[in-house]
This record gives sequence, C-alpha cells and structure tokens, in this order.
Amino acid sequence: MDWKHIPLSAWVGLILTVLFMICAVFAPMIAPFGNGEIVGGVWDPGSADHLLGTDNLGRDLLARMIFGARITILIAGLATALSFSLGAILGFSAAVIGGWFDTVMSRFVDLLMAIPTLIFGLVVLSVLPSTAVTLILVMGLLDSTRVYRLSRAVAADINVMDFVEAAKLRGEGKAWIIFREILPNAMSPLISELGLRFIYAVLFLSALSFLGLGVQPPDADWGGMVKENKDGIVFGIPAALIPAAAIAVLAISVNLVADWVLNRTASFKGGRG
Repeated sequence: MDWKHIPLSAWVGLILTVLFMICAVFAPMIAPFGNGEIVGGVWDPGSADHLLGTDNLGRDLLARMIFGARITILIAGLATALSFSLGAILGFSAAVIGGWFDTVMSRFVDLLMAIPTLIFGLVVLSVLPSTAVTLILVMGLLDSTRVYRLSRAVAADINVMDFVEAAKLRGEGKAWIIFREILPNAMSPLISELGLRFIYAVLFLSALSFLGLGVQPPDADWGGMVKENKDGIVFGIPAALIPAAAIAVLAISVNLVADWVLNRTASFKGGRG
C-alpha cells in the first residue's frame, strides 16, 4: 500500500476510527475508573481528576465514554456483520436461483420493509429481553432487508455478464457463481454500503437505548448516556452532548474510511476477464 497517496480525509477517518477501536478493545485498561464506580458529585465540571466531569450519578464521564465505546461498537459491528452476511448471501442467491425462490424472498423482504424499522424493533424488544444477543439479532435481521435489496440488484446485473455465462457453460455450481464470480465484482457497492449500515446500526442502537429498550443499566452505550444526562442540558451541563458528539464523530470517520476503500476497490467492478 502506498501510504503517500492516501488523501487527508482518509487519514483523518483512519486515525479517528482506530482510536475508537482502541478504546473499545482496551476499555478496562484505558478507563481511569470502573464503569459504574461513583467517584464524585452529580454533574461535576471537568477537572484534573475527571477530565470530562461526572454524570448524573457522579460516575466519571470519560470512563463511561470509553466503556460505552466498547458496547456501542461491539453491538453495532456484530449486527452489521450479521446483516451483511445474511442479506448478501440471500440477495445473491435470489438473483442466481431466480424463479419461486426469488419471488418469495423479495415479497417477504418487501413486507418487512413496509413496517417502520424503529417501530418493529420497539415491538420485538418490548416482548424479548434487551440483552446484547437479542439486540444484535433484532438489529441484524431488520437491517439485512436493505442489504438484500442492494445485493440482489447488483447480482442481477452481474449475473447476465459474459464471464458469468462462461462459468455456467463450464458447469460451475451456484456456490461458485455466487462466491467466485459475483461477490468479487460486487465489492465496491457493498463496501460503500457497509459504512452506511454500520452507522445506521449505531444510530438505531442509540435510539433504542434512548427509548429505554436498548442496552440496560448499569451498562450503557452512547445513546443510553444521552438519555441518562439529558436533564442536565436545561442547566447548561454538557454531559449529554459529549456522547452525542462521539456518535457524530464516529459516523463521519467511518464514512471517510468507507469512501476511501470504495475508491480503492472500484477496479473490481470491471469484471473478470
């Protein structure tokens, strides 16, 4: 990789994204205090001991932010991986197999997409326990419908190209067609969508936590931290704005990286000779 030709925007995105990942992976070693440890008064201002101040219960806000990064990125990342794995495989399969399988899958996805995602998630999570596994499954399954539509549309275009027809004439199976012919040539739009889907998962998780059906206390993601400290905004206390800003910065950094990776993988779209 030629590091000299990486644009400044990509460097900014890479550095910020790596910093978020380091916080997520090494949270217990980096955080100055425990996740639920009360170390001061309610909404104390920033100081040498508490750089970002304290939250609504007197817990160190910086420590909560670091532990919140771990929970936010872990759940959103696993949900995105699930949505892409499921959506892409089903979308490619529907385009290659066609017939009744394509019709049934597409109409089922249309039915799911007709229901507002947030409302659907709230209904499901009001019945099921709001554990990390439940959140990952619900978010991943709901978001896979968007990935399915994109994957099917891209695969349908690639499936009629000459190099795919040649593979079919050679007697290659459907698995070969999907993973060796279509997938490499569908990387550019999928990578571009990957960044958007990850950020959507972060925002979806934050919305669920803000409404009380996401990550449950004493743990908290950034959306839950906004909820916990929202009353302080009335008194000019920025405790709720800090995790909100972190969500925005994460969204920008991941999209900068996704745009750069998209430009690097654009050559895959030309097809296999």
